[in-house]
Amino acid sequence: MSGADETVRATIFVSGQVQGVGFRWWTRATALELGLVGTARNLLDGRVEVVAQGPRAAVERLDELLRESPSSAGRPGRVSSCTTQWSQPRDGVTGFSEG
Repeated sequence: MSGADETVRATIFVSGQVQGVGFRWWTRATALELGLVGTARNLLDGRVEVVAQGPRAAVERLDELLRESPSSAGRPGRVSSCTTQWSQPRDGVTGFSEG
């Protein structure tokens, strides 16, 4: 596989007003619509960590939607910044959970 169909994994750290506003729920629903697996969890420093794995085009789309300001996709909260780290996909990852 190559290009948009290549399976990739991204860890996205989202800063802003993203805890206590339904952000993780929205992220999970959006990721599932895009056919992704992974997690969205609150961090102690107020950020949300999103780990998404699947086809490159879908992971890149989720990354775009998380960064979009204002959100045309109905994303709750207010995002001030995102940092994305790309890595190799992992075997055996299923579903998308809120942690």
